[in-house]
Amino acid sequence: MNGGYVPGSSGHVYQKRRDPHHVRNAVLTMAVCILLATLMAFYQRNASDHSYAISIIERSAVYAVAAAAMNLVTGFTGLFSLGAAGFMAIGAYTTAVLTIPLSARASVYYMNGIAPWLEKLQAPVLVAMILGGLISAGFAALIGIPVLRLKSDYLAIATLGFAEIIRTVLAAPMMDQITNGSYGLNNIPGFTNIFQPLILAAVCIAIMMLLLHSSYGRAFKAVRDDEVAAEAMGINLFRTKELSFVISSFFMGISGGMLALFMRSIDTKTFQITMTYNILLIVVLGGIGSITGSIIGAFLINGGQEWLRFLDEPLTVGGVSIPLFRPGFRMVIYSIVLMVVVLFWRRGIMGDREFSWNHLFSVFRRKKKTSQGGAQ
Repeated sequence: MNGGYVPGSSGHVYQKRRDPHHVRNAVLTMAVCILLATLMAFYQRNASDHSYAISIIERSAVYAVAAAAMNLVTGFTGLFSLGAAGFMAIGAYTTAVLTIPLSARASVYYMNGIAPWLEKLQAPVLVAMILGGLISAGFAALIGIPVLRLKSDYLAIATLGFAEIIRTVLAAPMMDQITNGSYGLNNIPGFTNIFQPLILAAVCIAIMMLLLHSSYGRAFKAVRDDEVAAEAMGINLFRTKELSFVISSFFMGISGGMLALFMRSIDTKTFQITMTYNILLIVVLGGIGSITGSIIGAFLINGGQEWLRFLDEPLTVGGVSIPLFRPGFRMVIYSIVLMVVVLFWRRGIMGDREFSWNHLFSVFRRKKKTSQGGAQ
């Protein structure tokens, strides 16, 4: 029960009960934030010694935004879209083109030159990323008109085709003076410290969380659960789907811009279909319908792929070479681990729930009672 009826002079007034553990939860949240900030500050202060860990954390932050954006449209609205890589490519190229230093553009566009109208056009990093997100959202609004009337697999195929079209167009000869075609873009200014991508990711995810807790978020969930019932309640199905698709694409564009800053050089091969599948894997592993699950999944997937890299190196024990340890063995073990996780957590790590201290402590209490019951 979250609330109760309290008698008043004019009838019964509904009063929301206060969480008895709110102080404990606030203290724990603050303690975790301080601990993480201290750890990040330590990494940043010793960046040369911890560059590998910093790289994993920054990449995970980028993919956390992308996974949360995909979850917004897939997990909360029920639209199976596979256009993530295309929208990220739009955001990445927009950010890169507008932030490459003017002095370095001649060396970047050395083959075909740069378009005259673009030669002196430059924008601050944050402005360029927002523009990339807006352009991605604009493309989503346009393609959403025909494709959002499709269902399930047909929608997935249509959005996947869009992503491949975008990648092909960016590499086309007619785009050489804007995107540098198949040569890609480099000399992109990167993040100057570990806090920048983390703060950007936190702001983007916080905005998405606020949106999901608003009336728009409730409309998204209503469409996902039952379109007929949602329409009967007066919800415009197409408008709601279009809004979810556009907002998701905006944050996909932002994450693409973050990826360009992280990598400092991009080309169309970066945004192949495997990128969309990786983001989808993060969403499924974390939990379809859980933003915090997407965050956890992003760090587990990116961290796991790197921490198992030692399996690709030859191993000799007592002068005997272990034949399994060779390039590619890492992905075999990684895939087995993912299969085990999916078998035991079929709905993902978080399911459709968000992280809460109350739920975490209730899980520990249930396990404690179970162990005590078994001991008796």
